[in-house]
Amino acid sequence: MKKNLLIAVTTWAALSVATVPSFAEGDAAAGKTKSVTCAACHGPDGNSSVPQWPKLAGQSASYIAKQLKDFKAKRRNDPSMSPQAQMLNEQDIEDLAAYFASQSPNPGSGNPALQMAGKKVYRKGNIKAFVIACVGCHGLTGKGNKALLDSVKAPSIVEAPFIASQHAMYVAKQIRAFRDGARTNDVGRIMRNITAKMTDEEIDAVAEYIAGLH
Repeated sequence: MKKNLLIAVTTWAALSVATVPSFAEGDAAAGKTKSVTCAACHGPDGNSSVPQWPKLAGQSASYIAKQLKDFKAKRRNDPSMSPQAQMLNEQDIEDLAAYFASQSPNPGSGNPALQMAGKKVYRKGNIKAFVIACVGCHGLTGKGNKALLDSVKAPSIVEAPFIASQHAMYVAKQIRAFRDGARTNDVGRIMRNITAKMTDEEIDAVAEYIAGLH
């Protein structure tokens, strides 16, 4: 599996390197100052205590920046985030991304009654329904594929995010959004294709399992 993923990522890098946009360098100290508004929902250090708002602490700067840019460009929509992103310039985005990426995520926990079923989906998928295992891109412990992308100099646009300890409610909401077509900012329809055949029960179970990863 790891060999196949490496080949796929390397191919992406070869095809995409010419179109990778340049990014401003983020300043974490400046980002902390600018994060006052963000703290209301995401917490002062990116560890949101409200389950419907994602934890940002420890997420890669490149992924945070992409999502903010997608909100601003209306490639991803949310009634709260879209207006906030409109007020940010490129440097603001990179500074905020650098700040939250520099913070340590608090460990999470999931519902033990659902985690065993979630572990099966996360690690093995559902072959009969053509649901690919989450572990292939997000890793055994939910740390994402940023390290692998960096090692082969692949563009961050194909990044699978850090999801360990993320709120189960938020994870389930995003999986459903991909499955139902409400969220469409995944490159090459990767997440939409993977989640297309997932049941609500599988989504809830895998979300609880992810919440307990650390």
